[in-house]
Amino acid sequence: MSKKTLVLGASLKEQRYSNIAIYRLRKFNIETVAIGLRAGMVDDVKIHTDLVPFTDIDTVTLYLNPQRQVEYYDYILSLKPNRVIFNPGTENPEFYKMLRDQSVEVEVACTLVMLGTNQY
Repeated sequence: MSKKTLVLGASLKEQRYSNIAIYRLRKFNIETVAIGLRAGMVDDVKIHTDLVPFTDIDTVTLYLNPQRQVEYYDYILSLKPNRVIFNPGTENPEFYKMLRDQSVEVEVACTLVMLGTNQY
């Protein structure tokens, strides 16, 4: 089963968790796409700055604080992901409800820990 993942809030800065997550996802051979504020490459993943209508997204992993997420609600819902991971600092009960109302699984967890413990 594909776990194609969108990293939303991707950063080119190596010390950022979103950047580390891209490397780890690719290490596990998980197809990865990314959207961030600045275009560039992380490993073999292109960071887009526009809302690309990606297809077959299984997971969206968020690296945006709740206030920044608001502008992406409709976009994320339009992707029809199977789940959305809210990494530490991204917790957003308002968005949890919207996702669950569309039968999207909500995980309040850390992508890096999930990958490291084979729970991804």
